[in-house]
Amino acid sequence: MLSALSPPWLRRRCGPGLLAAALVAGALPAAAETLDGADVYERHCAACHGGAVKKAPEKTMLQLMSARVILAAMEEGIMQPQASALSRGEREAVAEYLSGQELAAVPEAVAPRCEQPVIEPGAVRVGAWGVSAGNQRHFPPALAGMTAADLDRLELKWAVRFPDAIRARSQPAVAHGNVYLGSQSSGVVALDARRGCLRWQFPTVAEVRTGIVADPDPARPYLYFGDLVGYVYAIDARSGELIWRDRPDDHPSLTITAAPALHDGALYVSLSSLEVTAAADPGYECCSFRGAVVRYDAHSGERRWKSYTIPEPPAPAGTNPAGTTILAPSGAPVWNTPSIDPARGRLYVGTGENYSSPAEGHSDAIIAMDLSDGAIAWVTQVTEGDAWNIACELEEDANCPEEDGPDYDFGAATIVARTADGRDVVLAGQKSGKVYALDPDKGGAVLWERKLGRGGIQGGVHFGMAVAGDAFYVPMSDFYGGPRWPGEARPGMYRLDVATGETVWFHAHEDRCGELKHCQPGISAPASAIEGAVLAGAMDGVLRAYDAESGELIWSFDTVRPFEALGGYEGRGGSFGGAAGPVFADGMLYVNSGYGIYEHMPGNVLLAFGPKAPVNAPEKPR
Repeated sequence: MLSALSPPWLRRRCGPGLLAAALVAGALPAAAETLDGADVYERHCAACHGGAVKKAPEKTMLQLMSARVILAAMEEGIMQPQASALSRGEREAVAEYLSGQELAAVPEAVAPRCEQPVIEPGAVRVGAWGVSAGNQRHFPPALAGMTAADLDRLELKWAVRFPDAIRARSQPAVAHGNVYLGSQSSGVVALDARRGCLRWQFPTVAEVRTGIVADPDPARPYLYFGDLVGYVYAIDARSGELIWRDRPDDHPSLTITAAPALHDGALYVSLSSLEVTAAADPGYECCSFRGAVVRYDAHSGERRWKSYTIPEPPAPAGTNPAGTTILAPSGAPVWNTPSIDPARGRLYVGTGENYSSPAEGHSDAIIAMDLSDGAIAWVTQVTEGDAWNIACELEEDANCPEEDGPDYDFGAATIVARTADGRDVVLAGQKSGKVYALDPDKGGAVLWERKLGRGGIQGGVHFGMAVAGDAFYVPMSDFYGGPRWPGEARPGMYRLDVATGETVWFHAHEDRCGELKHCQPGISAPASAIEGAVLAGAMDGVLRAYDAESGELIWSFDTVRPFEALGGYEGRGGSFGGAAGPVFADGMLYVNSGYGIYEHMPGNVLLAFGPKAPVNAPEKPR
């Protein structure tokens, strides 16, 4: 959102163009001045949100948000720089105009409160984003409580909708008889795993898009996660009380998008940033952020080490056409959850592109770090010369690196897997549409690589893969990102052989979207494997299960519709996206639906599936 007092480059090209990418809940504001919100919006906001900036959400998406969330975006969220020249009254008027709500309205509840809110410590069923330390995302029968043969007997048991939200992208943890997950606007919530009622709600500084990690230590039933402005939290799973909180880097663009990894009392947190958006300003010194992994003592919150993905700090490396200093090397953010290799005492992460020229050797790479001290053991770069920031998408592109992309991040987490003959490999999938197997004992040497999809700015391989035995499941997005990524799209699900990378089967997705807006056939969200099947939600809003042996579709559920949520509220499903895949525990399946960002269908629900009740069984009260 722009003001006439904004700098000329911002007025011309609308700034970073990521409005609502990091909307956070704010305090209850005072009543708005008597201003015409429609007029303020048309003068200062409409150009960007009418298509001038590719990633700026359209007005129809903004209208799905609450007034307080829109206001918070302008006053303390990612749109603060663009809205800084607007008066308080103008910001309030825009928020009320877009939402159709008064700012004095009382926010709605997430779900009805449980009659017995006390939580007794119990078993941790799904405590890690990748299920295993190696991020295999495989739910064995003893954990899932079901196999592929049971999918046809599933029915929707309940739905919870998140108010003031257009996306649901925090993967749940299941522990102590509850489901724990974050939200765009409601902090972190604890829901009864069987009934969905609300146990407690914990307020956070900003949106929580990371998965929730549950500590299996019965003496310390803690939950761990990060938020969109870079805070790391530990809270008590029983009460939702804060144990500790820390911001591990003082960079203003710091963000945490990946669930932490918990191992042997240590918490490993991946650090990324939104500095690629600040680079849209020709006067911004691009760029000063370096990706990193931080190790904490999980129980005390003390930092043990921080290991940067780029060893040397940025330094002046020339000037851009506007005369602003260029800083390099920069970037190589870490968007993904570390995979843990206890046998070698290491973790593995994938990095993103460099933000400024010259590109160097740690971007678009798999990096191995020692668990004990964070020392880099080896680096395998698979795409050289990838430097990019959002200035490359604008006419005013002074800060665009000369390499100009292709922005081939490793967004998906690495996987530690074992072949049938007992050899360990590190598997990785890239937005280029390529997948790789690396040898952890030979400096990350590439054992095999396969080009499966066209690739693009949102994948290729986007948020996550799965392994079950010798089956390597690779979801393919191939969401179109522009002329930089030519070729034929191949959206759908692959099964490869872990040892060789050979394709066992490919289930191609037909485009069923028709006139449905912001609908695409590919799979952006992570896959999850159970015995006999692999499941993933696609950007067309359909959750699908594929037979493990043949790849045939054996079960599906279309979420693009309204849902009667607990408490009499109405929620809605949409695209599946973000690093939130299906979660199985004790005969239940939990999945988020809704990804109202970056040209995908909005939604705001957590859906809980369980076995159908026997015929003539009495209906349980809701």
